[in-house]
Amino acid sequence: MNATLPTLADIEAAAQVVYRDFAATPQYRWALLGERLGTECWLKHENHTPVGAFKIRGGLTYFDRLAQRGALPREVVSATRGNHGQSMGWAARRHGVACTIVVPRGNSTEKNNAMRALGVTLIEHGDDFQEAREHAMQLAAQRGAHMVPSYHPDLVCGVATYWWEFLRAVPQMAVAYVPIGQGSGACAAIAAQRALGHGVRIVGVVSRHATTYADSIAAGRVVEAPVSTVLADGMACRVADREALDILIPHLDHVVQVSDGEVAAAMRAIYTDTHNVAEGAGAAALAAALQEKAQLQGQCVGLALTGGNVDAPVFAGTLSLR
Repeated sequence: MNATLPTLADIEAAAQVVYRDFAATPQYRWALLGERLGTECWLKHENHTPVGAFKIRGGLTYFDRLAQRGALPREVVSATRGNHGQSMGWAARRHGVACTIVVPRGNSTEKNNAMRALGVTLIEHGDDFQEAREHAMQLAAQRGAHMVPSYHPDLVCGVATYWWEFLRAVPQMAVAYVPIGQGSGACAAIAAQRALGHGVRIVGVVSRHATTYADSIAAGRVVEAPVSTVLADGMACRVADREALDILIPHLDHVVQVSDGEVAAAMRAIYTDTHNVAEGAGAAALAAALQEKAQLQGQCVGLALTGGNVDAPVFAGTLSLR
């Protein structure tokens, strides 16, 4: 594999695959959110997909391409903190393929339950995503199953469909914020921006408590970093993907680091201003924009609400904080 980006034709074809399962998600200009940020602000609601997060687009496209090549396996194995696993479960069920997902111990109870409801065989292993990922790779090799990575060009192509929707709907967008977990979301934003010839600047957002992508982009090589975020599990990555870096380094405008406290405040703001639920990673884009509020005046800002899959006790605790 190389770091080539999908073309406009690739993204449009992926959109037709995605739309067999659900319609384009909405993007709204919420007045209160605009007041809070002090400028025109649009929110893309990937929390409105059938699994509550953007990842489903990548899973559907990945499996469709396997099917087109006549390469559908009997079983897939992958690792996740939750949303990628739901994506795999949904797409595997659609194609009649067995699906085993490895999650780290202490993973989100509600994300685990959602994966099981999709027919996933769930295995808990390791103390973080990287350990779960390494175990998944071993399992796949032992079983002769197909290992689905967390980053792959076919996943990026599917995810790019939501940015393709967003940028066409808001042609005046000047700057967009996107959280970085394993990199498919930010790379997809870049892919759509370039495919459409849109002038938007793409800003990557990482957790201040999981800085491998910020450190790796700054160094120009993979730099492992410890993970201590307790709220932004979708960005809890310890080792950046080299292939994703090859796209992010030359094309991201810059990277913003957000703390768990800033993420919690953004989760409350999204609920207060829009009455939508955002998980930690799903609120990270707003957290970054609020951090850079002074520089954004007079510009149209696009925010990716990448998912709403947060456990009820965690969300209740976040809302009660002030």
